[in-house]
Amino acid sequence: MSVETIEKRSTSRKLAPNYRVLLHNDDYNSMEHVVQVLVTTIPNMSETSAISVMMEAHQNEMALVIVCNQEHAEHYCDVLKSHGLRSTIEPAE
Repeated sequence: MSVETIEKRSTSRKLAPNYRVLLHNDDYNSMEHVVQVLVTTIPNMSETSAISVMMEAHQNEMALVIVCNQEHAEHYCDVLKSHGLRSTIEPAE
């Protein structure tokens, strides 16, 4: 009797790490402008959520906008900057 060993290859892929898009407080953009930019540039962000993000940045100097893959995070960060907002990205752990 012979036993055959079947080699199974791993098909699981390592997921790309997510990144946080951060909004930083500034002294030159109006609260209304910040909310409008967030609503129009971040997918599925409601006005209520945008107000919360804006207020958190206003009170704590920084707020989390969205967590997504690196390519999207860089895009959203660039778009926020193009509208005069201060934004950075960092790895989400």
